[in-house]
Amino acid sequence: MESIKMLIRKIKDGSIHEMWEEFKWMCSYGKNYKKEIFFYICLGIFSTIMSLVSSIASKNLINIVTGIQTDKAASMAIIMVSMALFSLFFNQIMSRITLKINIKIQNEIQADIFDQVIQVNWLDLSRYHSGDLLNRFTSDVGTVAGSAIGWLPNLVVNLFNFIATLCLILYYDPTMMMLALVNAPVMLLSSKLLMSKMRDYNKKVKEMNSEMMSFETETFNNVDSIKSFSLMDLFSRRLKGFQARYKEVNLDYNMFSIKSNLVLSLIGMVIQFSFFGWAVYRLWSGAINYGEMTLFLQQSSRLSSAFSAVVSIIPSTISSTISAARLMEIIELPREEKHPETTKHLEEISGGGFTITLKDVFFSYVENRQVLVSSSMHAAPGEIVALVGPSGEGKTTLIRMFLGLIMPSEGEAVLSDSEGNAYPLNATTRPLFAYVPQGNTIFSGTIADNLRMVKEDATDEQIIEALKSACAYEFVERMEDGIHSEIGTRGKGLSEGQAQRIAIARAILRDAPILLLDEATSALDVETERRVLRNIVQNHPNKTCVVTTHRPSVLNLCQRVYRVVDTQLTQLSEEESARMAMDF
Repeated sequence: MESIKMLIRKIKDGSIHEMWEEFKWMCSYGKNYKKEIFFYICLGIFSTIMSLVSSIASKNLINIVTGIQTDKAASMAIIMVSMALFSLFFNQIMSRITLKINIKIQNEIQADIFDQVIQVNWLDLSRYHSGDLLNRFTSDVGTVAGSAIGWLPNLVVNLFNFIATLCLILYYDPTMMMLALVNAPVMLLSSKLLMSKMRDYNKKVKEMNSEMMSFETETFNNVDSIKSFSLMDLFSRRLKGFQARYKEVNLDYNMFSIKSNLVLSLIGMVIQFSFFGWAVYRLWSGAINYGEMTLFLQQSSRLSSAFSAVVSIIPSTISSTISAARLMEIIELPREEKHPETTKHLEEISGGGFTITLKDVFFSYVENRQVLVSSSMHAAPGEIVALVGPSGEGKTTLIRMFLGLIMPSEGEAVLSDSEGNAYPLNATTRPLFAYVPQGNTIFSGTIADNLRMVKEDATDEQIIEALKSACAYEFVERMEDGIHSEIGTRGKGLSEGQAQRIAIARAILRDAPILLLDEATSALDVETERRVLRNIVQNHPNKTCVVTTHRPSVLNLCQRVYRVVDTQLTQLSEEESARMAMDF
């Protein structure tokens, strides 16, 4: 009764409709692989026919042994050996072909979903933990990929298997076929009542897996901090807490599965006993021989397995729709605004430089908690403009706004060309920026690989020149393989200052008209910092440069300084700027 109530509730609250929409989205990928789906169906039907032929051959072989059909001994032996050899080679070849197709399809679907996710608005995507996104991108994509092309072949093949087995039983005994048809609806109804509950448990398990992966990802990304503060015991306790919840959720699901399987198995046992009883009676009455009895018992088991396979498509589909829903949740987030033609035009006129202008800008990440209020600023080509202020007051928020990752809720944030034409700051204008963020942003690979990320066709000479401008080549050339030296994840093997200089070199190599430095020289000594900034000014005189900093050496090179404090962005006078530099 509880299952019936739950199913009715799902229908009333629209969950059944949601499942149908999720199922349609998932199956939309299958349309691109009609040949592969047809291949799987043909393969499954052929395998079923081979199994039925093998069953008939087994019946005849038993009759030969019992002396009923001695004249067919040679032909049955040839059939049995031939089929065994054929199955041996056929299964190995098909497993290889199937694996190739599955990998190809999963890679293509994963790439397509990745391309869609990467285009999602940054602010909306940032609300999801990286571990959760990773779990969706790996586990859920794999489930959707398998189901997108597998559900139809599984359904067709298993139905064919069920019907073909029924026809074989009908040929030998119509009464036994009627027993199968009477019991089939009982199995179907029992499985349908479990569907809603199964969906809820599947969802809980997937959510728990995402939480576990989020914790693990965050822990291993910050292992240095954990060790530095001797937090190993704390994180060990947290892991055990997650494990306890993981255990509880999975054991609950396991208990539900045990009860479900017990009910279905008992029903299946009743079906098997009814088949067995009827077969024994027919043998005792002399209506069938030993071979036919063996065939009946074999086919009754096969029939039960075939029907169970058909029914099992329901829970597997439920699990797939949950994965589809989790992916759709990400994909359906708002997309970034992009206009490639405008971007191309701006890149063509980038030689004249660009001006960044904010006018009466308001912004908040969370409703009723303003980060910026009525803030204005101006940065023109050939200028270095500084943003100063306490941590957490909005400097990085401004950098994100320049890059078009976030949009002002009120006010104007634009990029202007040399003729005064204004363009809203968004994903369209982002290619005009080179950005050096806070922290370590070096990827594993060679130093050259890290720089070529922003300019794939860069020559070794261009890379070296960028490294020299960032005062990084002085230590790179001393490395064994120079710019081709391997470095680990997050710049493992480099100091913070070295990693920072490589990141600056990467931004210089991009050669964008606007350079954003977010505390980009914080790990450098004062002398190196001055050399880096002077190189940028001298070698790239028409760039618009915006820096966030706490260093007086930077302020001395700036044309204007803006302070961010208490949600306000205000320009400092020359006296205030000089006083701030002296107070450091």
